[in-house]
Amino acid sequence: MPRGDKSSYSDKQKRQAEHIEQGYEQRGVAGKEAERRAWATVNKETGGGNKSGSGRGVPDTHTSSERGGRIGGPRGGQASANRPAAARSRSAKKTAATRKRKATASTGARKAARKK
Repeated sequence: MPRGDKSSYSDKQKRQAEHIEQGYEQRGVAGKEAERRAWATVNKETGGGNKSGSGRGVPDTHTSSERGGRIGGPRGGQASANRPAAARSRSAKKTAATRKRKATASTGARKAARKK
């Protein structure tokens, strides 16, 4: 079997790889790189090609899929919790000041409108 041959993969694994590849391409990853990453993800989650036969089945892990929602991004959940307390406090104070400034600005505009 030549290197890169996908004949030993199940139909489900091929569908998974295609779906993962589309996701990478939507995020701007080049075609060949997206395909490489997709198959690497399928291999990590399913343990490689799943040929049929008794005793060959290995439970799938979903480590890569589960990890995706927890990392990075401005609203990444865990990412903000990993910031130092001083950074979170500074951010909270800045947010509070902005809200206060906007509230007084909108109140001032309403008062000016009533005076007319």
